[in-house]
Amino acid sequence: MTEVIAVAVITVLAVISPGADFAMVVRGSYAYGRATGLLSAAGVAAGVLVHVAYTMLGVGLLIAANTALFTAIKLAGAAYLVYIGLRTFFARADLTVDLEARTELTRWGALRTGFLTNVLNPKTTLFVVSTYTQVVGPDTVLWQQLGYGLFMSFAHLAWFGAVALFFSHSRLRAAMLRAQKALNRVIGGTLVGLGVTLGVSSA
Repeated sequence: MTEVIAVAVITVLAVISPGADFAMVVRGSYAYGRATGLLSAAGVAAGVLVHVAYTMLGVGLLIAANTALFTAIKLAGAAYLVYIGLRTFFARADLTVDLEARTELTRWGALRTGFLTNVLNPKTTLFVVSTYTQVVGPDTVLWQQLGYGLFMSFAHLAWFGAVALFFSHSRLRAAMLRAQKALNRVIGGTLVGLGVTLGVSSA
């Protein structure tokens, strides 16, 4: 599996796996409309770049300082992917979103809310760190690492932009929620397979 394919697959699965970002964009789109949802999605994408920045710096320093420790973290990252995959696969409860409580939300507020939701989301932290520790090595050039980060941010923008479009339309949002259980099974099974494969190759 090449670095590019690994980054693409892990990123797409991480993005479409329902979580705090998803719930926040759904609520904004449903309660306040399409523009609010799209701005929230843009805030999420901007937040991803923060995770990418500190991860690139940390991984680079770790590779230079201690190869054995970096390998251990790679194995931990692979184990995390397996763990999240199993949790997603066996998730029983459907995602719930509070659509009742409405407060005033400006466009700047929507952007800020999306940004803070992602920046403070430990799930995003772990996914970005796990992905970078799996695919970045001593020979990975800086521009390629930056490209991975920009792809992660764009993938979040594209997916959550689509979520905003769906959930600002009353007929489409119900269909998207009905597909959640099947989506969880596919995401979970694929993440487990990726984690095992990456863990074996790291070892």
